[in-house]
Amino acid sequence: MIDDLDETIRQLISSEMPIKNGEIEVSFDQPKREWSSRLSKPTVNFFLYDLRENPVLRQHQWEEIPSKKPGDNLTHRKRSPFRIDCFYMLTTWASEPDDEHRLLSRCLSVLFRYPTLPEDRLVGLVKNQPYEIITRLASHDRLTNPAELWSAMDNEMRPSISYIVTLCLDPWAEVSGPVVRSFILRTGISRTLPARQALDLASLDHDMIFIRGTVLKKGENGSIPPAPLANIQVAIKGTGLFSTTNSEGQYSLGGLEPGEYTLVGWLPDGKVIEKNVTLPATSGNYDLEI
Repeated sequence: MIDDLDETIRQLISSEMPIKNGEIEVSFDQPKREWSSRLSKPTVNFFLYDLRENPVLRQHQWEEIPSKKPGDNLTHRKRSPFRIDCFYMLTTWASEPDDEHRLLSRCLSVLFRYPTLPEDRLVGLVKNQPYEIITRLASHDRLTNPAELWSAMDNEMRPSISYIVTLCLDPWAEVSGPVVRSFILRTGISRTLPARQALDLASLDHDMIFIRGTVLKKGENGSIPPAPLANIQVAIKGTGLFSTTNSEGQYSLGGLEPGEYTLVGWLPDGKVIEKNVTLPATSGNYDLEI
């Protein structure tokens, strides 16, 4: 993926400056003395000197993945991807300082125009990322001691600009399973944690039930499968609990004590549909059909 990011940066610089007939080289080499001594034409160099997870954008949670098949009775979930900061050091190289400074100014003008990398310039695995690829140029808290870095590379110090690009790295696989129609939450006191996860029976409070269902429009004559309805308000009568269906027609409600309840759905035309349910349900489901 990082090589595709390099190529994206190369194409962005080459097309926006613009560079004609290969008169300027865009490279990603470590700017050591022996490398710079071999340069034969003006060069813009992006040296990747560090990679780190972005702790500010970190999200350790599960996300719902929309089903790709109509009528799919499975739920699909996936862990949130990691956000990785790629730290580049931008330098320009030419035979004269004036040419280097002019080239550096043109690079800054291009990169400042793109705080997020444009979709039409993305290459390979960098395409179709779940989040925008954000960038930061010339951050005041980066490359604060350039002399140390240039000394490590055994080269003469020159103007160097930090360029940080934040990528998504997704090592997780999608997990699929049956849709959970209801689950029970129990609270109480435990004296066995962390060795054993168990509650003291004498401390158990009453169960809280959470339910999940779908609002569906029936097909005609049984030949057309039911279609999920989005943005339908669903409530449990007499409780004050309500929810709105998502794009898959799904809603969730809770928590409630075990017992008999009435589900209520409000349709866009003002019609009201009701269904009596038992929590937790021993059979059947919490779907509302129109």
